[in-house]
Amino acid sequence: MSAISPTVARRQREIAEREVALLDVAQAQIQRDGLMSLQMARVAEECGYAIGTLYRHFASKEDLLVALATRNCVSRVELFERAAHWQGPTRERMLAVVLADLLIMREQPEHFRLAQFVWTDMVWGAASAESRRRALEAFAPLGELIDGIAAEARANGELPTSTLPIPALTMGPWMMSVGLQALVQQRDLVDPAVIGHPYRLLIRHLQYLFNGYGWQPLVDAGDDVALDALIDRVSREVFDTDWSSIAPALPCPPFYA
Repeated sequence: MSAISPTVARRQREIAEREVALLDVAQAQIQRDGLMSLQMARVAEECGYAIGTLYRHFASKEDLLVALATRNCVSRVELFERAAHWQGPTRERMLAVVLADLLIMREQPEHFRLAQFVWTDMVWGAASAESRRRALEAFAPLGELIDGIAAEARANGELPTSTLPIPALTMGPWMMSVGLQALVQQRDLVDPAVIGHPYRLLIRHLQYLFNGYGWQPLVDAGDDVALDALIDRVSREVFDTDWSSIAPALPCPPFYA
């Protein structure tokens, strides 16, 4: 195979750098003005490019949003890997994955809510097939890491064999997490004064779910002291911090303005 000429290599580098600049400006606009205020013309203007140049990189605003979510997924994968590769019991590693997700929500709330918005039909359905393909490739390691924990648990006897294949079994905690996150994002639907911190409640319900799976060692999810001790220990051993530094702030700041 012939080597790429210096001219072609320089051109490719310039294109990549321009795309990064466009994504950076789009991300800054979302943080400053809200997701619904994002405008392709303003992105191009703030970058100093013609609108046609922007459209050569991203065929639509939906493609731009999907590309942003795809890029932001990198840090999420890194934290998931840290949780999944921690040398703890498989059930506690699943808890570590949940804590990793919450840590991302706390530290990068606008990235997390962008990802939620991208999966809606109004964005995902309107994005190009190539944009969706890249996004699915970027997000695939998240599911693979979770499925890998469950497969290891089943192989070593911590998780009893069932008729559910691993991807179907891990769909349960995923649906529970996504559902709770969607509720919390909508103001006034969840009242912490009644239910307590919603993300701590999520962890409690996940422990009940894992108990239902028969995932060993079983946890007394109704014991507040034991639950807090479990959360604190896993938080410190995996992320060298505590629950107060992981739990996302409530309520979430405006994003869809």
